[in-house]
Amino acid sequence: TYLFVYDLMQFCGHSWIFTNMIIRFMSFGKDSLADTFYSIGLVMRLCQLLSILEILHILIGIDKSRLFPRFLQITERIIVLFVVINSQEEVQGKYVVCVLFFLWNLLDMVRYTYNMLARMGIYYLPLTWLNFSLCILLYPLSVLAKAFAICVSLPYFESFGTYSIKLPFPFAFSIYFPYVLKMYLLVLFMGMCFIIQNLFSERKAHLGTGNIKKKRS
Repeated sequence: TYLFVYDLMQFCGHSWIFTNMIIRFMSFGKDSLADTFYSIGLVMRLCQLLSILEILHILIGIDKSRLFPRFLQITERIIVLFVVINSQEEVQGKYVVCVLFFLWNLLDMVRYTYNMLARMGIYYLPLTWLNFSLCILLYPLSVLAKAFAICVSLPYFESFGTYSIKLPFPFAFSIYFPYVLKMYLLVLFMGMCFIIQNLFSERKAHLGTGNIKKKRS
């Protein structure tokens, strides 16, 4: 029951964001893209903070998902949303933020819908296929959008010195945050390869002929 309520809350949050984005785009066109973060950023941040609970669910054993892939996916979003986008107002108005939010919410609406029904033992083959196939297509696109958002933010981190730290004597050591972000880009793409491999494994496990017949029965 708890997991169902959690999935329902996430579904409602991401559905609201997705619907809001579509309505705003139909009403205002391209002008709506620039202020996407200002209109839905708060709800988006709440949903992503809430998703940290999914790591706890796996750790305590009430969710049987694999920990490391889920940990990577959640931390990627937290870092890009809170460290890169939220900290730089100039980045918040870029079109890449709208693209990123669109991909995230499309994936999460499908995923949480599937999870809610699965909690009740209901499996629809089209939804199951969509859940384990759409992510393989859209996840690499979301990683590219994250990487682009990081690249766009680099000049602002360099200009404002955000998160760059110079430690006092006797350490005489400084952390230049743009370099940290550039190194994180490598981690991002390495993680993408691992997660895509895991997504293919999950798809095979859930969409295998034997599993489909079992779920139908």
